[in-house]
Amino acid sequence: MELNGTRTIAAPRDVVWAKLNDADTLRACIPGCEELTGNPEDGFEATVKQKVGPVKATFKGHVTLSDVVAPESYRISGEGKGGVAGFAKGGADVKLTEVEGGTELTYAVDAKVGGKIAQLGSRLINGFATRMADSFFENFQNEVEGSTQTT
Repeated sequence: MELNGTRTIAAPRDVVWAKLNDADTLRACIPGCEELTGNPEDGFEATVKQKVGPVKATFKGHVTLSDVVAPESYRISGEGKGGVAGFAKGGADVKLTEVEGGTELTYAVDAKVGGKIAQLGSRLINGFATRMADSFFENFQNEVEGSTQTT
């Protein structure tokens, strides 16, 4: 499955780039993320709890960054195993462009699932994946914009 989207974030590109590479920010933005440790150079380890239709699972996985062109773009790839529920793997190409009023973040996600989750059907999986991507990028936008406002 493939998902694409764009968001304009009211923050300078270097701030958005730093947040995209920050474990604490990512942990706060990933829906269901219980733990995320690591760094951009070595990769991140994550534990994410999710419910896809009737299937509940805790996924443990590894995320790596490649094709890094700071502060413009990178590819983020990951794979998670959820025991009997199955697995999910995929990646996203993320690009940052300076625009009036902030930074335009463009993403193209490709993902695959297998095991019990894959038996739920592509319509349910696609809807879930779309909601997850929308939630992550909305959370990310709120996190970045909230941290750049002066009080």
